[in-house]
Amino acid sequence: MPENHNLYARFHKIFTDRLDKTLLVTDNGDEWRYADVDSSAARLAGLLAQSGVKPGDRVSVQAAKSPALLCLYLACLRGGFVFHPLNPAYQAAELDYFFSDAEPAVVVCDDATLDVIGPLAKQLSIPRLFTLAQDGSGTLMELARDADADLASAYRDRHDMATLLYSSGTTGKPKGIVLTHNNLYVGARALVQAWGFTEDDILLHALPIYHIHGLFVALGCVLLSGGAMRWLPAFNTEKVVALLPDCTTMMGVPTYYTRLLGNKDFTRETAAHIRLFISGSAPLPAPTFHAFEDRTGQRILERYGMTETNMNTSNPLRGARKPGSVGLPLPGVEIRICDCAGAALPTGAIGNIQVRGENVFREYWRRPEQTQDDFTQDGFFNTGDLGVLDEDGYLSIVGRSKDLIISGGLNVYPAEVERVLNGLDGVSEATVIGIPHADFGEAVVAVLVPRPNASPQEDTIIAATKQKLAGYKAPKRVVFVDELPRNAMGKVQKNVLRREYQHLLLQQ
Repeated sequence: MPENHNLYARFHKIFTDRLDKTLLVTDNGDEWRYADVDSSAARLAGLLAQSGVKPGDRVSVQAAKSPALLCLYLACLRGGFVFHPLNPAYQAAELDYFFSDAEPAVVVCDDATLDVIGPLAKQLSIPRLFTLAQDGSGTLMELARDADADLASAYRDRHDMATLLYSSGTTGKPKGIVLTHNNLYVGARALVQAWGFTEDDILLHALPIYHIHGLFVALGCVLLSGGAMRWLPAFNTEKVVALLPDCTTMMGVPTYYTRLLGNKDFTRETAAHIRLFISGSAPLPAPTFHAFEDRTGQRILERYGMTETNMNTSNPLRGARKPGSVGLPLPGVEIRICDCAGAALPTGAIGNIQVRGENVFREYWRRPEQTQDDFTQDGFFNTGDLGVLDEDGYLSIVGRSKDLIISGGLNVYPAEVERVLNGLDGVSEATVIGIPHADFGEAVVAVLVPRPNASPQEDTIIAATKQKLAGYKAPKRVVFVDELPRNAMGKVQKNVLRREYQHLLLQQ
């Protein structure tokens, strides 16, 4: 029989030698051994199979982060079902779209949202509906207690779909992204090697698990290395500070690290046991990088990935970690920078980032034309990100192509301006957007969060920027806000800001 590429089967090889070892401990002290998770996943897979769910069927899940939700993810892998996680914040209209597009055989939701999801499931003729609460209660786990636990890992080809995730949809309707068992395996294997994960590691897991960062990156590294986790339902600064001395690694979005730096109890001694801090999902401001090093003596490792590709690049575990850079291509990943016509650009030139490797997704769900448009003839994926490779091969991201600002016919790359703004006195964090302008077509507007007890002035900010950048790159206006709008993974929602301030310069 050909090799089974089922990701659960690969994880299970690690599990069998560690069944009595701790896999995770929750914030209230509940301990889950590898045997507990393996057994629960087996029963859940059995329940779904007995309910008529077949390999390749989608299982749509909108539930709070919990050990039981982790077990459901593993159960879907084991049974060959397609795990389709959804942000718990999604509302009825959004869920209607996702369910209609994914056409799941099963929906799993919290009891608290049953009055919304129940009628939707009935309207869309979804045949099965289970409930799962954060404490593990609900019909899903209740029915799984008596289910068959002997279901073997389903045979899966390397190209068979393991999960279905959706793009953020900031430029239109979200697209379903088909990730295969092999995509997830090669991604996790590369990170275990690149970041030196072993069975002795204890990861502080405070990320959500409906997104690749917490679901594939964090869990993949732990499950493929046989490590353990301290498990928080969400990021809480005080709890993270308390747990850090018991852990060896931490993954987070940049906001996590800025919040830690704002806590007086986060000290060099608190962080001393952590061998590796990793940041991703949004750009890490250079001032945060340097402030973190000053506080702890450690350099945060920044990396670059996206839903369609898992991880692409990483600063090295051993070697130079450059602030503002997302590092070198991971093993098996090819990166190139191209112009709009698809021609490769030389070192130091800014252009479109293209990626090729086994980590790259199979296709957009039921969108063959979109898939064809986003891949080159030689198999590179157009990421939609703009970047530059330096002389050492390190990649830096300068922004999304859709966020590029063209002012008076000249390109302004947001990340370049944001780096300057984030380094100014009195600025806690900053972003820039392009706003319609009667003369230039588009011009730069800066949106800033001041530091506590600081009162930066608009004229001073603009003048300071002009001292470091060409005048056309400097903001025409500066807006001060209490906080920047962000999505669940900490990325600034520039589309929200563009809508809010779209008339700012036209009113002058």
